[in-house]
Amino acid sequence: MTTQNGAPGPGAPERGIAFFDVDETLIGPKSMFSFLEFHLRDGSRPTGTYEQAVARLRETAARGVPRRDVNRLYYRLLAGESVEGLRDAGRAWFSEAARAPGFWHTPVLERLRRHRAEGDLVVLLSGSFFACLDPIAEAAGAHWALGTRPVVRDGLLTGEVLVPMIGETKGVAARAAAAVRNVSPSSCTAYGDHSSDLALLSAVGAPVVVGEDAELVAHAEAEGWERLPSGHPAPAPLEEGTQHSRR
Repeated sequence: MTTQNGAPGPGAPERGIAFFDVDETLIGPKSMFSFLEFHLRDGSRPTGTYEQAVARLRETAARGVPRRDVNRLYYRLLAGESVEGLRDAGRAWFSEAARAPGFWHTPVLERLRRHRAEGDLVVLLSGSFFACLDPIAEAAGAHWALGTRPVVRDGLLTGEVLVPMIGETKGVAARAAAAVRNVSPSSCTAYGDHSSDLALLSAVGAPVVVGEDAELVAHAEAEGWERLPSGHPAPAPLEEGTQHSRR
């Protein structure tokens, strides 16, 4: 999934690209689960539907199933949902969730705004999907948002996805974006909080580790990577009036 917002044209000079993981990096919560809880509490489903769904996903992860495969299982929960219905639900979810203290990680959001002000292309990379990423990207002022892309037939999600935007796929996506924009990866920056972001962080010249993930902290200490704290609620209002094209 790609959203765009005022990205510099092909002939414009590029400073670089700033890549941002989303969940627990740019924002505090895990967007997919926060959205799912909001979406499943609409009264049309039995009590406990969300809890049961999350329990199954957690059990699967606890068995050592790769994160990308758990990501696929999440989208099977949305089989039969309409794209437009999920877009509407995503906007409603964001309107509520973004008001909660701790939704935005202030230090990372401030970095995003700085990159944009300095002329960098700002790209979100996430295992989440359009219902969550579109409103986040619009509010934060990101130019592109690349997430896991659900398979759609006749306007409905099939429950399957293309390639989950997890792990190595983030590194591939970052290198591809740099090639498309004719930017050297060495002039790019990336922010991530989890060991699954290592491929992304390793693909750029200026990796930034957010938070205290043990594996990433070890890499940061060994390689001299910059580190940022997890962050605090953002006090300033977000940008308004940005426009994004949909998938």
